[in-house]
Amino acid sequence: MCALFGWLDYKGKVSPRLLQRLTQSLANAAEERGTDASGISYVRNNRITIFKRPKPAHKVHFRVPYGTTAVMGHTRLTTQGNQKFNYNNHPFRGYAGREFAFAHNGVLYNDRDLRKEKKLPATKIETDSYVAVQLLEQAGKLDFESLKATAEAVEGSFAFTLLDEKNTLYFVKGSSPMHLILFEELGLYVYASTQSIINHALKACGLSHYPYAVIATDAGDILSINRFGNMARDSFRTFSFERWGHPYVFSEYDLEEDETELDTILEMCTCFGVEPDTVMELLDYGYSYDEIEAFLMEPSVLQEELRSVESW
Repeated sequence: MCALFGWLDYKGKVSPRLLQRLTQSLANAAEERGTDASGISYVRNNRITIFKRPKPAHKVHFRVPYGTTAVMGHTRLTTQGNQKFNYNNHPFRGYAGREFAFAHNGVLYNDRDLRKEKKLPATKIETDSYVAVQLLEQAGKLDFESLKATAEAVEGSFAFTLLDEKNTLYFVKGSSPMHLILFEELGLYVYASTQSIINHALKACGLSHYPYAVIATDAGDILSINRFGNMARDSFRTFSFERWGHPYVFSEYDLEEDETELDTILEMCTCFGVEPDTVMELLDYGYSYDEIEAFLMEPSVLQEELRSVESW
């Protein structure tokens, strides 16, 4: 479980000071889904800049240079790849016809198989997410076609964000959550993995009183937003089924990975002092993996949900 967050300012109406506060507020709020590492990326002098540290976001001062058009960020809960080695943390740098930064929320299960199958180059980066960067680099281009091929090749839960050197943001949404909003009057897009992250951030930075619209994002969506605020959409093939009465959506080649995701969350729960039987009880009542992961980070919310379940 990790968090994605960021913004894109296409009218230049928002003051640099407010954008600075928005960046830090989003990062701090995103700690609800990961405190092992945090980082941001942005374009400076037509080059991708990445700043990341193996620390929780509130202990990192994220500075955004004057004139920055877009910021892409990530907070991490480690599942694979020691966060103490900063190269394992997000965002990652890549090059596919042009330079880009990449971040991922979720878990990919077939990264090792893909590296062998696609003959991807050896890397010291241990994080499962990095295989998506390598697939895009192998394709040699960054567009809807290569993003679609990557999304259909990986197996697991994911939402990907990318920022290229032209200040275009890309979103590739699998089964992991994503919340995207638009302040049309301000010319400002803001996104995060969950609505609660955005709500906390907007309140903290003073944007909560401005009207905004929610931009729908569904599993299988690919979106791009360029520096002028223009949005384009495409899609990739997904496979969905129901378990415990709750819909799950995976990439087309992910038919056998639900059990692996269950194993992952059962291993994770013990790190938070929660019994596996408690996780199974919540699954039986229809809660999703992402919802249960969020509960693990908020013990008081978890107890409230358990009391609610017991009263049914």
